[in-house]
Amino acid sequence: MIAMEREATMTTAAARPQTGRKRFDRGMKVLTNINGESAPNVIESLADISPELGRQVVAWAYGDMYNRPVLGPRDRQLVTLGMLTASAAASPSWTSTSTRL
Repeated sequence: MIAMEREATMTTAAARPQTGRKRFDRGMKVLTNINGESAPNVIESLADISPELGRQVVAWAYGDMYNRPVLGPRDRQLVTLGMLTASAAASPSWTSTSTRL
């Protein structure tokens, strides 16, 4: 029984890098659909803090969370805007948006 558990743990550990790569690729696809050619800037902007942080943000936030099929892109953006507005974190975004209009 212990040998089977050890083998399952080793198999799971060996699969993690490929799974992480798939999550990252999926996240980059979603991020590129949203931000276009500026998608790699997300990773670059976090490189000073931690080179791995940008990859994890793309893999988790966009590859896992934003990619969920429960909400469509329009509804997801409305929910995000509502959450930002409720948390008062949207004020800088509103300022930059209004100056572009």
